[in-house]
Amino acid sequence: MGIIGNLAGKFSVIRPSLLLSNQYKTVMSRRLHANRTVGVDKNVWVEFTQLAADYKAVNLGQGFPDFSPPQFVQDAFCKAVSGGPSMHQYTRAFGHPRLVKSLAKFFSRIVGHEIDPLEDILVTVGAYQALFCAFQALIDDGDEVIIVEPFFDCYQPMVLMAGGNAVYVPLRPKEGSAVLSSRDWVLSPEELSSKITPRTKAIVINTPNNPLGKVYQMEELQMIADLCLKHDLLCFSDEVYEWLTYDGAKHVKIASLPGMWERTITVGSAGKTFSATGWKVGWAISSGHIIKHMKIVHQNSVYHCATAAQEAVASGFEREYELFGTPESYFQQLPVMLHHKRQKLASCLQRVGLQPVMPEGGYFMITDISSIKVDLNDESTKDESYDFRFVKWLIKEKGLATIPVSAFFSPEHSKEFDKYIRFCFVKEDSTLDAAEDILRKWSQKK
Repeated sequence: MGIIGNLAGKFSVIRPSLLLSNQYKTVMSRRLHANRTVGVDKNVWVEFTQLAADYKAVNLGQGFPDFSPPQFVQDAFCKAVSGGPSMHQYTRAFGHPRLVKSLAKFFSRIVGHEIDPLEDILVTVGAYQALFCAFQALIDDGDEVIIVEPFFDCYQPMVLMAGGNAVYVPLRPKEGSAVLSSRDWVLSPEELSSKITPRTKAIVINTPNNPLGKVYQMEELQMIADLCLKHDLLCFSDEVYEWLTYDGAKHVKIASLPGMWERTITVGSAGKTFSATGWKVGWAISSGHIIKHMKIVHQNSVYHCATAAQEAVASGFEREYELFGTPESYFQQLPVMLHHKRQKLASCLQRVGLQPVMPEGGYFMITDISSIKVDLNDESTKDESYDFRFVKWLIKEKGLATIPVSAFFSPEHSKEFDKYIRFCFVKEDSTLDAAEDILRKWSQKK
């Protein structure tokens, strides 16, 4: 017994369960994640969408319509899913043939360049994936990418994940301006030019802009184009709100300017074009020598997009090609409808003492909240910027969801713009009425 007991004591240290435990600790001590995910984990949409849901808030935060797409594309989608086996199977990896042909035909006359449907277009899972493919395919380690602020928040992490360095140039309100319109926010040519170095690879713009609603004017686009040509730069132009302009503002594609077709990646969205964000059909249009590199990223990630949705979008563009410029065109009807909603929200904000910045385009309207005095005594938000704290208070205490505008700025500039919040007005009138009721009751108590 003594010998057995001694042996048991000696060998108890190598029990199989203990060996497995040590192996597990060894594996877990190794870094399992890639460095490209570090510092890009936070997402304003995840945080505030969940908060709005938790408090059952009236949601003017997220940028999606709460009304249906036009009947003609709904009918086209229904026809597609009833169209036989091919509509339920893979289509061409880089874009459904009918869709790329309709996009090429439609946009060729707008950019003034004959677009090759098979070489110059990549269909993606929403505009998001078009942007991701562009950054992954065209930005290398150490490349500098100039992002004009405010910017849609995915640009920054996409640059970083590609190994690039983001450089920021903000649109700023004109000196002495009352800032009544998004037109009053301008890009300084001197500041933009000063940020260009030998490592600069691209300039990223968003027009019409989210969240500001600024529609870049021809002289602003020409200034950017001149710098791209002078320094041999790419231009990533996010134009998902291209059909949504108001008060006579005209959207111009920077790719249509002389010398810019060969160096511009134009990103578009069927979700924004046809008010069907859940379909997740987007595209990138550019010269074939650029698109071919983006195709490599696409084929090694999602490979393929939903066939029936692409078929329906193709049908929509074919219809719009025939009706373009007429009152029957959805591209004419949608901004007219949204003009009414934009005015409705602006009047609501003005009635409760807020001064909106009237957008020339897009889904959104920002307003200055610096004049509002509320007790932001939530300890959990004390280290956050003013607009983040205010929006969380508004959701929790008043049941109205918006988005803080500093989320669309870099850390070095966010403090300059944390007095604004963003509202989405692309909602049913009943949703806008519910928001107005909340603001009116609050203003009466102040």
